[in-house]
Order: sequence, then structure tokens, then C-alpha cells
Amino acid sequence: MTVPPRLRRALVRMRRDIAFMAAGMTLHLIPLALYVWVVVLSLGTALDPDPETPVVLGFTLPLLVVAGWGLTEPQRWRFRALCGVELPRLRFTELKRQFGYNLLIGPLLGVLEFLLLALLLAALMASTVLVWVFWAVPWEWRAGHPGYATTASFLTVVGLVGLAAVPVLAAGLVRLEILAGQALLGVSRSDRLARRVEDLTESRAGAVDAADAERRRIERDLHDGAQQRLVSLALNLGLAKATLTDLPPEAREVIDAAHREAKDAIEELNNLVRGLHPAVLDELGLDAALSGLAARAPLPVRLRVDLPPGQPQRAAPAVETVAYFVVSEALTNIAKHAREATRADVTVTRLGGILRVVIADDGVGGADPSKGSGLKGLAQRVRSVDGTFRMSSPVGGPTVMNVELPCPM
Repeated sequence: MTVPPRLRRALVRMRRDIAFMAAGMTLHLIPLALYVWVVVLSLGTALDPDPETPVVLGFTLPLLVVAGWGLTEPQRWRFRALCGVELPRLRFTELKRQFGYNLLIGPLLGVLEFLLLALLLAALMASTVLVWVFWAVPWEWRAGHPGYATTASFLTVVGLVGLAAVPVLAAGLVRLEILAGQALLGVSRSDRLARRVEDLTESRAGAVDAADAERRRIERDLHDGAQQRLVSLALNLGLAKATLTDLPPEAREVIDAAHREAKDAIEELNNLVRGLHPAVLDELGLDAALSGLAARAPLPVRLRVDLPPGQPQRAAPAVETVAYFVVSEALTNIAKHAREATRADVTVTRLGGILRVVIADDGVGGADPSKGSGLKGLAQRVRSVDGTFRMSSPVGGPTVMNVELPCPM
């Protein structure tokens, strides 16, 4: 005889639920038995004082504490082995949640499990009452009690209804237990949020590192590929301009224009490469890279880089890259938008685990980070490494940009 798949799945699920409740009843009723023992001892002491009762109570109360903590691991096994629900291993410091489940919620669930298992046993007995009445009861008794068949049939129907209700009630109780277990023995909301924050921080750091690595690759490809070809082209045009002196003036003008265009293209490509990722930043560090920026700036820049000798002289590559581009973009904005600015001050200091970058100019001020996309982009770049971006630009000046970047020791 082949059992239909749906019925087979229902039987397997019911067997799992019954095993889950039977194991849970055993664990849940242990604290209840201790509660009853304490109550009985207390009532006995109140009605008939016994000098040994306080000693027994002093032994019983620690048992409750041990049960509140020690039953957590068997409960984890029960959830994992019978329902496939993985609960984390709670620390000893999280006793409140363990006591709440094992000593408060657990006994209530144990009573419900006991009642449901009792209903199952009673339903099994009632549904088979006709069978064992005809098999076990003598004929003489049945002849003397003509109404027994009606009673047995009624009990059988009630038993069958109970058997039909048990799987639904068992599934509901199992779901209730899983919810209670996950709420009290599972990962708390604060821990879940903390882990989510850690995951997001790691993924964001990975994205920042990947973007920085991609910029380095593009810079390297441009430097080793297109830039070298342009340099070779400029050299060839320069040689042609110097050696081919017998060409017509029109041809010489074409070569001269092509030579100028090639040199301009090399300069633009150099600026593009520096904008992607300056090679000097990797080779010589932040101080040398910022010195190059200050030297190329269109207005005087006073640069001070203070890295204490007792601390690491290099920060994380992503942090150095952000600091470099903050200074580069800030100097570009000062040159373009800071009216009446005659100089700029750039100060980079390392204070413990913080790399502080301060850029100031003596312009008329009035810069608003909420209106300029460039300043918004700077703030977003700083926040990509968990840094802070502050800007003060009152009307009349000066404008001060303060950036703090995390720089672990």
C-alpha cells in the first residue's frame, strides 16, 4: 500500500511536532516541579515548622538558578535537532533572557505541551474504544448493557475529532514555541542591529577599497599605456620638426601644431592621472603628495604636516587617498570660488587615532555646503571612511574646512 505524499508529509511533520513537544515538556516541567517543591515546603513550614525545611529550601533555590541557566543548552539542541532552528550560544552575562525563558515562559509552555500530549493519548484511547470493547469485554457484560454500543460509538467519534485537532494544535504550539525561543534565546534586536552595522561597515570598506584599487589600476594603465604613446608621439614630432628643415612652411606648421597638441594632451593626461590616484602618494606618502599639490596651486599655499615620530607615519591607503583629494578639491574651490582670497593654509596633524585636515583661506567667505555639489561630494567622500566633515564660512571670511578621518594605531 502506497501512502500519498501529502499524507506522508503530514505524518512526518506531526511526528516531529510530537517529539519536539515531548522533549520540551520534560525540560519545561523541571522548573515547575521545583516551584511546586518550594511552595509545598513553604506551606509545610508555615503550618508545621520544621528546622530542616530552611536547609532544604536553601538547597532548592540554587537549583532553580542552575536550571534557569543550565537548561538553555538542551533547549538549543531541541530547537536545532527537531525543528532546524539555530539559536545562538548566549553568554553567561545574558542570564535575564535565559531566566525569562526557562523559569517563566517555559513552565507555561510545559503545561500546554502536557495538556496537548494528554489530549493525544485520550483521543487515541477514545478512537479505539469500539475495538477494545469488542475484543476485551466479555459477551455476558455486553448482553447485560444494551446501550454500550451507542456510548462507545460516541466516544469513538469524539476521539477521531480529537485526533484530527491534534496536528493543528501541535503545529500552532510549535510555532508559538519557536517565536518565544527566538525572542528570548535568539539574537536580540540590539545585537542584530550591531551585527548589521558591522556587516555594512565591512561591505562599505570593501567597496571603498575596491574603488580605490580600480582607480589605481586605471592610473597605472594610463601611465604605462596611453601616456607613453603620447610621449613617444611628441618625441617623434619634435625630431621631425628639428630634422626636416627642407619641408614647405605649410608642412612645418602642421608638424608644429601637432607637436603642441601632443604636449597639451600629455599635460592633460598627467592632470587626469593625478586626479585618479597620484603615484607619489603611494611612493612617498601624504606629505610629499600634498607638497606637490601646494606647489601646483594657483595661489600661495602654506602647508604644515605634523606626524608625531612616535606614531605610524603612514595611514591606511583609503584614508590617505581621501585626505589627498579633500585638499586637492578644496584648493581648486578656493582658486575658483573664494573671492579676494590671497592665500590658503593647509594643516595636517595626527592626534592618536584621528588624522585631522584643516584647510583655510582668507577670502570673503559665504560658502554653503548645502548648495554646492562639490562640497557635498567632499562630505560624502569623507563619510565613506567614517570621517567627519565640518565647514565654517561666515560672510566676510575666513572659510575653514575641518575634516577628521579615523586612523587606527
